[in-house]
Amino acid sequence: MSAAVDAREAGRRVEEVLDALAADGSRESCAAAEELVRVLMEFYGAGLARIVERLGAGPVTALADDELVASLFSLHGLHPEDVHTRIARALARSGDRVEQVGFDEATGVLRLRPAPAAAGGCGCGSGAGGGAHVEDTLACFAPEVTGIEMEPAPAPEPPLLQIGVRPHSPARVP
Repeated sequence: MSAAVDAREAGRRVEEVLDALAADGSRESCAAAEELVRVLMEFYGAGLARIVERLGAGPVTALADDELVASLFSLHGLHPEDVHTRIARALARSGDRVEQVGFDEATGVLRLRPAPAAAGGCGCGSGAGGGAHVEDTLACFAPEVTGIEMEPAPAPEPPLLQIGVRPHSPARVP
């Protein structure tokens, strides 16, 4: 029915067009282009809000697993899940083995660290995930995340030392 649309690529393309207008166009043309984007966003957002309202929670929740739909819901403040749930969903879906340390809602900064299983590896950092995929997934499910700070992996726990009893010797030397 519709061609595949990549939400991340569409967002990048809009930014490229606005940047090109800013570089080559007049101040009035740039302002008009930005206003056009704002008006279209409000229009499509209002229509999407009406659809969400009429569908109800069940179908909307089922649709929220789709990256494109989730990004539209998030962009227009209509996503049925809170930001922390969406961050957890994005981290699980990204395939990068990281765990959340914290999220500052005021700044949009998400703090991550390599997951314990990823921290072991060969010591070269390759098991910790590259980060680009998690950023792309977060852009779809939790666009409130505006930056990621990666913390170092915690130091591995030292191995347990097993202390046992000595074998019992039947003969004792006096």
